[in-house]
Amino acid sequence: MFPLKPKEGPSTSAQGRAERLNKRRKIIVDDKESRIPDVGNEVVVEEPSQQVKEEIDEIGFTDIGVNCTLISDKSLRWSISRLENDAKAIQFYTGLRDYKHFRLVFNLLGKAAYHLKYKCSLLPPIDQFFMTMIKLRLNKPDVELSFMFNVSTSTVSTLFNTWVNFMYYQFKEINIWPSRKIVDDHMPTGFKAMFPTTRVILDATEVPIIKPSNVVAQSATFSTYKNKNTLKTMIGITPRGAVSHISESYGGCASDRQIIERSDLLEKGKFESGDSIMADRGIMVQDLFASKNVKVNTPHMLKGKSQLEAHEVVYDRRIASKRIHIERVIGYGKTFKILKEGLQVSQVNNGSRIIYICFFLTNLRKCIVSETA
Repeated sequence: MFPLKPKEGPSTSAQGRAERLNKRRKIIVDDKESRIPDVGNEVVVEEPSQQVKEEIDEIGFTDIGVNCTLISDKSLRWSISRLENDAKAIQFYTGLRDYKHFRLVFNLLGKAAYHLKYKCSLLPPIDQFFMTMIKLRLNKPDVELSFMFNVSTSTVSTLFNTWVNFMYYQFKEINIWPSRKIVDDHMPTGFKAMFPTTRVILDATEVPIIKPSNVVAQSATFSTYKNKNTLKTMIGITPRGAVSHISESYGGCASDRQIIERSDLLEKGKFESGDSIMADRGIMVQDLFASKNVKVNTPHMLKGKSQLEAHEVVYDRRIASKRIHIERVIGYGKTFKILKEGLQVSQVNNGSRIIYICFFLTNLRKCIVSETA
């Protein structure tokens, strides 16, 4: 039906090859000036003329020796001193602003940092702290840190666990729960207009962990909300955005109410009469604080109604506009990637302390809630 046509294209015959060769020759410029001169097969090295020798003597060229020094292990090892003048690098690796800020946090740990039970002669205490901060901030594998600091992987693991425990106990000595007066003095204008009695904003956060091999541990840490194994912690902030409460961490199956019941929020003297707490809809703890004359502001529940009343919708929107700050601070704390990427099996035992340290350090960084929030 469709007659076949001969294929058009370059011929493979000798005649076709000759035609293509002639075309290529026409493209090449046959110009004597454009041709590269033939230098032959021999290279003749001539002595420099007397004039060239005199010019060299005037310039004063001398024999140049190459100075080579062997790179020692110490020069290969990472150290905070190498980044002393690089604020951008310090912020990237530690989350702290610059070298002065880094030294401030290190000095906050006190002189006990120089007298830890586990001693590593290869690294000074400030570089051990530097390595720990890198692990918290970037969650680098122990193998990579061992290459960076030129120590064994077992040394990296031991140093990290040692410093996590040390930092936790040192930071725990600092009271992060502010008085009513301090909260009022630093309360943003927007909060003061809508919810002036707010003492703390509460919300729970979950940190993923590697699935445990033990069946009981799997059940205790499985979160139906995240659909994975997690550690759950209750975080509280002031209206100005300072972290004022960090609970112990529990398995992901624990409810918000169970965590609050086991926290120090119910201790005598924690709240003053007339204070209020802002929380999410799912945190139903009004009865726990009613005897202390502390109100819990949460969005309304439908409770069988098809829709909320107009004034309830307005109230809920106001709460949502202020409660968003706790979610921002939690996200800020999780810029320490060890909380975002998940804890390894060897880190779960110290999981509660790692979470406490990361959220405590947010108080030593730039505030993200404005004065007019």
